[in-house]
Amino acid sequence: MQKKVLVPLGSGFEEIEAVSIIDVLRRGGIDVLVASLNAVMLVKGTNGIVIEADFQVKDVNVDNLDMIVLPGGWDGTHALAEDENVQNILRKMDASGKNIGAICAAPFALNAAGVLKDKYTCYPSVEDEIQKDGYMGDKEMVVEDKNIMTSRGPATAICFALEIVKKLEGEATYEKIKENLLASYCK
Repeated sequence: MQKKVLVPLGSGFEEIEAVSIIDVLRRGGIDVLVASLNAVMLVKGTNGIVIEADFQVKDVNVDNLDMIVLPGGWDGTHALAEDENVQNILRKMDASGKNIGAICAAPFALNAAGVLKDKYTCYPSVEDEIQKDGYMGDKEMVVEDKNIMTSRGPATAICFALEIVKKLEGEATYEKIKENLLASYCK
């Protein structure tokens, strides 16, 4: 059965991260569901790039999801941290032990939901906003702790997405996509 990953977009999301995640996961055969936080289906990123969402986040069926992945961007992250639907999805998925990912500023939204684990990484300086011990800094591009996967920012987005593919689809699919993307710098 095809894995399903939800990528909710708040206005002001980081475009490189969102597009990298959506693209790489789809290359891995994963059904990526892009959701808007409200009835506006055209969501504008922090640099003015617009992505059309598939549906509203309020209409998602959490039981059908294998993972939720949050792109960063300060405005988008704050929108995700303040959105009751996203926060409830994060808590439900964590309670079920389902996979959760966040990159750049988005671990802030995980912390707001109370699901960020002890070890994490994020965009430099965002750890000051999170105010939680366990920040791993630049030791790793991607940090996993239990069911939570975090990454640092735009430059780590492809490696982050590849790690998600590895987790959901296995090593062979990961290696194939990594080779096709010329992403030998990803560990």
